[in-house]
Amino acid sequence: MASRPSRIVLLTGAAGGIGKVMTESLLAAGHAVAAVDRDGAGVGRLAALAGASERLHAISADLGSEGGCLEAVAAARRRFGAIDAVINNAGIGMSSLRPDAEARHPTIEELTPDLYDRFLAIFVRAPAALVRAAVPDMKARGFGRIVNNTTSYLTMLRVMPYGAAKAALESMSAVWAKELEGSGVTVNVLVPGGPTDTPMISDAAGWPREKMLRPQIMGPPAAWLMSDEANAFTGRRITAARWDATLAPAAAAEKASRAIGWPELGADAVWLQGTTL
Repeated sequence: MASRPSRIVLLTGAAGGIGKVMTESLLAAGHAVAAVDRDGAGVGRLAALAGASERLHAISADLGSEGGCLEAVAAARRRFGAIDAVINNAGIGMSSLRPDAEARHPTIEELTPDLYDRFLAIFVRAPAALVRAAVPDMKARGFGRIVNNTTSYLTMLRVMPYGAAKAALESMSAVWAKELEGSGVTVNVLVPGGPTDTPMISDAAGWPREKMLRPQIMGPPAAWLMSDEANAFTGRRITAARWDATLAPAAAAEKASRAIGWPELGADAVWLQGTTL
């Protein structure tokens, strides 16, 4: 490459929907994207849309296995030499269980261990493997970004196994943010804020698509989180639907965010007497 881009971002679930929007937004902001997706044809189309930019590297990988995760990281490093940021966006939708599962949630009896394993592999094990592989270099350089796409608290309380797996990723995000505090590596959550008009939601759900959120809302906050202005912004969850584009990005981020998880619920715990967390 002629010059190093602003940031080198490994983005999962990049081929369509929210991932495609974030890829385009990151490229427009001058960053390089290692665009990872299981859909090989999809990442190929993404490369074509980006005009075969030297800042885009399409990687076909199955993140359902640790080997797939490690190969994705290795492929990004081979192409760009380093990884500055990991955006864990890859997902598996409820409609993969049955077309109407978004609206008619699966019962306890329907949800087999194999189904739990599928969701946990993508939403828990894959982000953990990718971050574990990428973060040592970030810490050594004193700069890094980890951004996780979880879901709303409402969904965590209503939809299995999707909600449970996303809740685990939310928890991991809070733990990582605390662990990496002061290292130069920030950890944040970025969510749309509600049902979003992507192929992950089947028409059989019966939800009016014109009332869904647009995936484009994820672009501006994703790009801002890569900026130097976001160096001290960590441990936060941004709801993209609340991003106010009339404000300066830092002000928009503050207005649209809160602490990762719901730490106020921690007051319910009865901890060891005389000690603090």
